[in-house]
Order: sequence, then C-alpha cells, then structure tokens
Amino acid sequence: MARIVVVGSIGMDLVTTTGKRPEPGETVLGTGFEMVPGGKGSNQAIAARRAGGEVEFVGAVGDDRFAPDLRRVLSDAGVGAERLRSLDGSCGIAAIVVDSAGENSIVVVPGANGRMTDLTAEDLDTIAAADILMCQLEIPAETVLAAARHAHAHGTVVLLNPSPVQQLPPELWEVVDIAVVNEGEAEQLSSALDTVAHLVITRGGDGATYRGPDANLSHPGVHVDVIDTTGAGDAFTGAFAAHWHEGPTTALAWGCTAGALATTKLGASASIPNRTDIERLLAEQ
Repeated sequence: MARIVVVGSIGMDLVTTTGKRPEPGETVLGTGFEMVPGGKGSNQAIAARRAGGEVEFVGAVGDDRFAPDLRRVLSDAGVGAERLRSLDGSCGIAAIVVDSAGENSIVVVPGANGRMTDLTAEDLDTIAAADILMCQLEIPAETVLAAARHAHAHGTVVLLNPSPVQQLPPELWEVVDIAVVNEGEAEQLSSALDTVAHLVITRGGDGATYRGPDANLSHPGVHVDVIDTTGAGDAFTGAFAAHWHEGPTTALAWGCTAGALATTKLGASASIPNRTDIERLLAEQ
C-alpha cells in the first residue's frame, strides 16, 4: 500500500446546477443547489484513500461554519487529518455552476488555504516518511516549493498537479518527478514540462497519455453517462498516485477509471468512487 501525503487545499464547494451556464451579464434560472466539501487537495487525498492508498493530509481550515464539516469529510474517508491546522478567518470556498451537459465553471476563493504560508517540523516529518507527496496550486506556491524540496531531499516522489495553472519558479520543476495536467494546462505550461521525468496528460472523455523515460503510453476513455465533471481530474490523480508503485500502465488504468466514475455523480468529494467500484469497472473493460 502506497504511503501518500497531500499538502494542499480543502474547502466547501457551493454547487449550482442549471440548464445553461450564464454568459457575461446574463441571468439564468438554476435547477438545484448543494454544499459539498471539496478543494483539490482534499479531493485528491480522498481519491487516493478510496483507491487503496494510506493517506495523510496537510492543510488548513478557518474558524467559520464550514470547518467542522471539512474536518469530518477527511476523517470519514479514512484520511489522516492530524496535520490539518485551524486559522482565523474563513475556510476556502468554490462557487461552481454545472450545466445540463455536465460541464462546469468555477470561481475559487482561497480563504484559509491562501494563508497556509509555512510548514511545521511535524509537517516536514510526515512528508519525509511518505512514498509520494501530492501537491496542487490552491495554496501558496512558496509552501508547495518548500514541501517539494523537502520531499525530494528525503527520497519521497513528488507529484504535482499544477492547477489552477500559473507560471512557477524553475526550482520547483527541478524537484517534480511526476506532473499531471489536462490538455489546456499542458498547452499553457508548454516547455516548463519538458524537464519533468514523468508527464501525464488527461484528455477528458478520451482518456490519458503518459510520457516517461522508458515508455510512451495511452489509455482510452472509459464510457459512462456523464452528470458532472467536477472533481474528475482529482479522482484521476488520486487513483493514479495510489497505484503508481505498480507502474504507469496500471496507474493510468486506475486513474482513467476513477475519473470516469467521478463524472456519474454530482459534486467533487461526493462523487469520488471507492476501490470496489473502480475494480468492477476495470474488470469490465
């Protein structure tokens, strides 16, 4: 079982469903509303745990009404949350609009995630003891760099999902072992990804590709009835990380299958599939 530590974001997703996402200046009627725990870090931690990994989470919540629910979603999923700190102010939130085709638009307000500007000695010990460090970019880039450097120095594999996409310092790319990006992110980051030993590009319904030192691989899309694509990339990344130790072919298959299953339910963390469901669909392919 892979030992994974996630240094990343956690927040509450405010999800509105509507037949059509509004154009600028347009008002449309919605068909539903839900509050679902999310955040890319939390989603990927839960996905890795449900896919079979042993997972610890390093992050921050605020002191508002959302904080207890966010702590609970990690503990209920079996993710270690001893390193989840409390900070003054609001938790992170994401305002998400999902249309009838399952496509979404998202506005992220960092809240406590944006105020996570340091790592404690205990956080660093947790990173050093892991097989894989997973990071995203919904917390300050300086914190991600500190975590990645410490992981690299202690032989922990560094997996970066550089989302929301932004330009990053070269010293961060120098310590990244695996980058997981979608097609749009790959195009925007371009040559920055050339230095990464293992590059995974997710392609939505068309599956994913892998480029590594010894092989170039692809996995086809997994056909499902799509309801909401929110969190599909996080489900892919978590499942991929949980099975990285079995090789890129197996990791791609788990990632693509988990990502597809995540689109069959509304919400982010609520849609992440468990190991049994992933194994069942893998067997059917």
